[in-house]
Amino acid sequence: MGAPVSQPERVIAGRYRLLAPLGEGGMGTVWRARDEVLGREVAVKEVRAPAGLPAADVERLYARLEREAWAAARIPHRNVVTVYDVASESGRPWIVMELVRGLSLSDVLEAEGALTPQRTARIGAEVLGALRAAHDAGVLHRDVKPGNVLIANDGRVVLTDFGIALVEGSSALTMTGEVVGSPEFLAPERALGHRPGPASDLWSLGVLLYAAVEGSTPFRQDTPLSTLRAVVDEELPPARAAGPLTSVIEGLLRKDPAERMSAADAERD
Repeated sequence: MGAPVSQPERVIAGRYRLLAPLGEGGMGTVWRARDEVLGREVAVKEVRAPAGLPAADVERLYARLEREAWAAARIPHRNVVTVYDVASESGRPWIVMELVRGLSLSDVLEAEGALTPQRTARIGAEVLGALRAAHDAGVLHRDVKPGNVLIANDGRVVLTDFGIALVEGSSALTMTGEVVGSPEFLAPERALGHRPGPASDLWSLGVLLYAAVEGSTPFRQDTPLSTLRAVVDEELPPARAAGPLTSVIEGLLRKDPAERMSAADAERD
């Protein structure tokens, strides 16, 4: 048998040479790539619509993702992943971002188990800084979870994947019946189909903090539907390992968004 023929590296928009896949998700693949114009490595998110989606919905989905990538690009903050460009190739948007070298928080939790309240508080404060900057720019994240928090090799904490974010005040382009985000991190008001606001992202941060200190999320059940029901109806199981973070977690995980702890209070605590 001869040596396998290596595939030629694909170049997107005549500029971004795809080198190797970094990760795969429900909405596509993230690639390590080289920007041939500026001579630097970048991360490129290849967006793919779910199979079987009608053509009109696919078009709306791509339009929404492109608009939201540009929205994320207007958030200048050290804890928000920098979006450089949205390229178009094969009728789909490809989101070009800074390449963050490090691990996701979900990788860290998988490798090390639950974290100390002190380390969790440091990570949480940086994610909160990213959310406050996004909310000030009128952008909701809508999918805050450990897989979207990167811990860079230099210790910087970066919130990434604003791909399903919603720009406040823009026409909402949500797909019919689509649950956007991860059920166990979804705020009760979103599980009930109400319009999300900044407080919905703060709830997701509360679930993230809980998961980091306890090693599991508070409302996870066997199916997405039973998880959503628990989010809406079940009492919060006590966070036994949270120590000084207990009041912040409990404040962020109040079912009523009007009673939820504010970003400023959470940051102070």
